[in-house]
Amino acid sequence: MTLPPLLVVTDRHGADRPLTETVRAAVAGWARFVWLRDRDLDRDTRRDLAHDLIALLAPVGGRLIVGGDAELAAETGAQGVHLPGSAGIDGIRAARKILGAGALIGFSAHSVAEIAEAEAMGADYATLSPIFPTASKPGYGPALGLASLRAVAAHRLPVFALGGIDGDNAPACREAGAAGVAVMGGVMRGADPRAATARFVAALT
Repeated sequence: MTLPPLLVVTDRHGADRPLTETVRAAVAGWARFVWLRDRDLDRDTRRDLAHDLIALLAPVGGRLIVGGDAELAAETGAQGVHLPGSAGIDGIRAARKILGAGALIGFSAHSVAEIAEAEAMGADYATLSPIFPTASKPGYGPALGLASLRAVAAHRLPVFALGGIDGDNAPACREAGAAGVAVMGGVMRGADPRAATARFVAALT
């Protein structure tokens, strides 16, 4: 399975513009893979937001992944779900049953061992974090560094580096074996999400 090398993670906090406008700009900058996070929203609002984002991505062949809610992903027609590490094999099995064989099931890993587990459990891709120091992931311990990406490169599971990713270190993540990078603040909170996304895409391709 070939996935775009940039996974844009939504975060409506920290930006003055509506989230849909940020994602619209990111799509204009060649974002084709978006993870709807924003877990603090109520389900109805999140459902409407998912529909809006799918409408932005569908015309360009992009994919929307819904964080943590396979039923919402199925209801909205999203291309998959991204599960927390706590979901385990039961969560992956349940998501697969709800979404079917063609859906993408992502998994949040925080160690090299968890990448191997995610692959064995049937995930389609995983994020590994935090690769670099980041204020948004303070509870996951020290940064794992590029060595962790080299260690997981032996696995077939596509792994996206997450945490502290910027335009300078994104290429190094790819060189270390990552399938791509997952970026939140670098796109969501910037003054020009389109330009920021385009810079990431250029650095990764």
